[in-house]
Amino acid sequence: METLQGSAKDDAGARERFLRTMAEQAQRMSRLVDDLLSLSRVEMREYLPLTDEVELGAVLAEVAQTLEPLAKQANVELTLSQSGGGAFVRGDRDELTQVFQNLLQNAIKYGRTGGKVEVRLTGEGSAPPRYRVEVADDGPGIAPQHLPRLTERFYRVSAAASREKGGTGLGLAIVKHILNRHRGELLIASTLGQGSTFSVTLPGMEG
Repeated sequence: METLQGSAKDDAGARERFLRTMAEQAQRMSRLVDDLLSLSRVEMREYLPLTDEVELGAVLAEVAQTLEPLAKQANVELTLSQSGGGAFVRGDRDELTQVFQNLLQNAIKYGRTGGKVEVRLTGEGSAPPRYRVEVADDGPGIAPQHLPRLTERFYRVSAAASREKGGTGLGLAIVKHILNRHRGELLIASTLGQGSTFSVTLPGMEG
């Protein structure tokens, strides 16, 4: 802004470059503030009891439909498969939606252009019931040394790639705290050159 007010004020080309940079940085800061506020809200609510009944299949279908335009833009084939009947859990629908939005967005953005993202919902056949949601891509994969740290705040496998794709380094930290509240678990498996699978396991409702 100071440059635009000074040496670049009469340079149309410089004005265009600086205004584009300012817009990009404003959007990045807005995403960062949104994620910080979201993380703060999740942390404050982490120990509040869950009272709602949520059907995971409906949540996943809604998230997949919402992110279909992003998948098409990246030329990514997005598929959703479910097995068995309704997968009901005790939870907060908005928070669970945020979990799967984060995981699907990551798979689309950091997977392979022209690749596939598969979302699979299955029951584990236990009593009480447990449900597993897998979000799998066929992208470049993640090196083993990064996997244990992915849910740390601001941790990024590649800071440059994350900035380029609009990441803040907070998405998986938010996922972790939401799953803590829901007594869930996040497992991450990845093979370089073959892709990554993020698996969420949640306890189902008895009876």
